[in-house]
Amino acid sequence: MLLLEWLNTGSMNYARYMHTASVLTDGKVLVAAGYGDSGYMNSAELYDPSTGSWTITGNLNNVRSSHTASVLADGKVLVAGGAGSMNRAELYDPSTGI
Repeated sequence: MLLLEWLNTGSMNYARYMHTASVLTDGKVLVAAGYGDSGYMNSAELYDPSTGSWTITGNLNNVRSSHTASVLADGKVLVAGGAGSMNRAELYDPSTGI
């Protein structure tokens, strides 16, 4: 009999919603920006599924939520747009953490 259930894992450092979660080429997950207790956020965290742990990584240049984040062929992440018709875009490089 197969049991289908969710398993708990480590908690993020900061509560957030309207963020993005992007699977990187090394299997880690980048969670970027969003909206939290103090308003719009520019912080980012990495989730390591092999350990279930979260680490803080470099902040985005702009606060944003409801944006997009796309992993590019070179492994960088393009973060673009967001609430309020934001037209700014920026790149995150996992090799440098910014």
